Parts: sequence; structure tokens; C-alpha cells
Amino acid sequence: MKLEELDRQLEKNQLSGFWRTRVPLHSAEAPYLWKWEPLLDGLLKASETIGIDQAERRAIRLVSPHLPMKSTSHTLQITFSIVNPGEVAKAHRHNMAAIRFVVQGKGAYTVVDGEKFFMEEGDLILTPNWTWHDHHNESEDPIIWLDGLDGPLIQALNVLFFEEAAKPEQEITRETGASLQRLGFARTPKQADSFRRGVPFRYAFQDTYKTLKTLAGADRDPYDGALLRYINPATGGYTYPTMSCEIQLLNGKEATGSHRHTSTSLYHCFRGQGRTRVGEGYLEWRKGDSFVIPLWQWHSHENLGDGEAILFSLNDRPVMEALQLYREEARN
Repeated sequence: MKLEELDRQLEKNQLSGFWRTRVPLHSAEAPYLWKWEPLLDGLLKASETIGIDQAERRAIRLVSPHLPMKSTSHTLQITFSIVNPGEVAKAHRHNMAAIRFVVQGKGAYTVVDGEKFFMEEGDLILTPNWTWHDHHNESEDPIIWLDGLDGPLIQALNVLFFEEAAKPEQEITRETGASLQRLGFARTPKQADSFRRGVPFRYAFQDTYKTLKTLAGADRDPYDGALLRYINPATGGYTYPTMSCEIQLLNGKEATGSHRHTSTSLYHCFRGQGRTRVGEGYLEWRKGDSFVIPLWQWHSHENLGDGEAILFSLNDRPVMEALQLYREEARN
């Protein structure tokens, strides 16, 4: 029997010879950058066209042209949400872990498992998996935030769950700031297992920025400048078991070294302008732009302005480390 005949015979029975398998050595994904202007235009038009009651969330997702599914990367997703003055995005929960990074506006708040978290530009708010959450805008202007979710990973594992709340708005059952008082500085040694999945929390940008400025003059990472990781305040570990959130500051004209790792990173430029070299090409970014760096791609950052540049990012490093698949290399 010829090999081709054997292949056809196996295929008829939904079988395949391993001799026909060619495993790619590198990720099929490619870097990509989304500009802020068309995204903002789409959000503003959506806010005029789609009522908050017509969609579960009025959000626009970043879609990589290099993936078969509509997603930002194969493990993580970024969307941008807009809520108009007086609107309430009704309560629901899902087993996707999510974060909210506020990019424009103030005076709104998110309720997570009965606690109110106010939203100011640069704040990061956590909504761990299977926590009830709804969003309220009681200000006079629209508010826009970046949503980061591990949805593509959860969907790939075929274990996605979702539930709508019986009422559009949660009852407030905890004092504002309760999570910070309970977990921020001193905490009980008796930690619930649920803390490992992440905890509802607000990282105020005014505090984050002060720390970044302190690091900017001293303790710097050769590949990321002044870098902070948003840790789980209950465990000291990554933000979530599936996602790490980080923020970095590059001084004026600063250029970093080049490295690569087996985690995929999604970035959003919060301040400044610059470019990131990925492989042999460049992604040029400024305030509001977002971009993705696939795993195992050489990359470095450069601030093209005289003032500081701030990049917020999320990555899937916790997953890679848990599976003993994380690797990192520096280029000399």
C-alpha cells in the first residue's frame, strides 16, 4: 500500500497519521496596533445609536486580523466600553476574570459584589470571575474604560458560564473602601480560597503614579523602564491566575533593551508617544492607541517624546508559569 492510499483510508475514519503533522515552531499571531481616533469615533457613535438596554454592554472589541476568531489574542481580549450620563449597565456575572482601566472621564462607579468602586482616569478596578458587577455613570459626561478579559482562554477550555442578575442594580452591602481597609495594608492570616482567583479592588492612579515616579529615578527594569505589577492584595501573587496587569513609565527619549518571552502582552498607551520594535518592524503609538505583542517575539520600547510615556498592559504570564511553559531571553 502506498502512503497516500493509507492516508486516505485513515481520513475516511477520522484518523490521521502523525507523520503528516508539522508543528509550527513559532506563534502564528503577528503584532498589530489599533489607533485611538477610529475607536473613539465608533464608541461615540455607538453611544448615540445603541441604548444601554439594547446590549449587555456597549463595548467595542479589538480584533486581530491574524486570528481565526474575533479576539485581540489567543488568550486575552481587550474591549472599550462607554456609558453615558445617567445610564446603568445592568448587573451580571461570568467566570471570565475582568479588569477595568479608566481611560477617559470621571464621576462614575462600578459595583462589584456589593461594594462601590469609584472610577477616575488611570484607575484599575478588578472584577474577579463569578463576581456580580454593574456600572453607573452619575456624572455629566460619558465615561470610557478599557476592559481586559481572559475570555479567549476560557472559551478555548470550553468552560464559559454567564448569569444575569434578577435586578439591574446590585444592593450596596459594603462600605466604599471596605476592600482597601480589609486587604490594602494589614489583613487577617485566614485567607479564603476564593482570594486566589482575585479580589474586588481599586488601584487608584494617584497612588500608582507616585510609585512610578519614585521608580523612574532609580529602580528601573532594563527592558521595561519603571515597571509596576498590580498584585493580588490578598496573596501577593499575580492580579489573577490567568492574567497579570502592569504599568510602566518611560522617561523622555528613553529606549529599553530587547527581550522576548512566551507570554503574550496587550498594551494601551495612557500618556505620551513612542514606538515599540517587534521583530524587524515598528509599532508607533501615542495616547489612546493599543497594540499586541505575540509570544516569543523580540521587542523593545522607545519614548519618542521629551516628556514621560506611560503604558498599561496585561499578559498571560501566570498561565504560562503555572503550566511550566514560561521562558524569557534577553538580546545582548
